[in-house]
Amino acid sequence: MIVRILGEGQYDVAGSAIDRLNELDAAVEAAIAADDEAAFRPALHALLEGVRTIGVPHAIDAIDESDLILPDGDATLEEVRDLLADDGLIPG
Repeated sequence: MIVRILGEGQYDVAGSAIDRLNELDAAVEAAIAADDEAAFRPALHALLEGVRTIGVPHAIDAIDESDLILPDGDATLEEVRDLLADDGLIPG
């Protein structure tokens, strides 16, 4: 699976890692649902760091469509709320 972090690039993430990313995504969702800015920022940063840690950078010269697109670390709670699907930023 190819995950793009806006403003940063793409990462190849193994399907077996999706459960871990869903755990991190759940924390982002909970912070948004509670309108908790103090919890939102660290949760979003943890999700993005999870992608960076679990994934490997996708070849820069490859032109491949991303399977998932995540906001950058500076995105606001409202911006991320607008991006959320029914099952969070990470489906599954």
